[in-house]
Amino acid sequence: MMPSFNDPFEALFSLQRALDAHLASDWMGARTTAMGSYPPINIFQKGDDFVAVVELPGVDKADLQMEAKENTIRISGRKTIDYGAGASMHRRERVSGVFDRTLSVPIEIDPDGIQAEYRDGVLALFIPRAESQKPRTIKIK
Repeated sequence: MMPSFNDPFEALFSLQRALDAHLASDWMGARTTAMGSYPPINIFQKGDDFVAVVELPGVDKADLQMEAKENTIRISGRKTIDYGAGASMHRRERVSGVFDRTLSVPIEIDPDGIQAEYRDGVLALFIPRAESQKPRTIKIK
């Protein structure tokens, strides 16, 4: 007899949550790649520098932390959803809880020069290239 599911997507969501929990468990030690699928991040190069756009709807700015070193940036925080006392959950698809993402860029960055702007649930990071990574003009004699 085949198992039946009331909602076939619930099985997929359960698998996604299990995989994210497994990756977030730090079973391989410290890493420089993404840990899970939340929050979604786009990274692109603009001129010599990089820009990262992170979607964080419903996350309070006070609940965000960011660290930068060499060619990696770590973004962590907490998304809290409060349904009030006495609420009984019928369906849960919205992501909540603690998140931790690490992103890497292919060059060394200037951690002190990073600018971060957070507005309307979107975090924009302007990531400058380290001076040691910038091309130098050489005068020919």
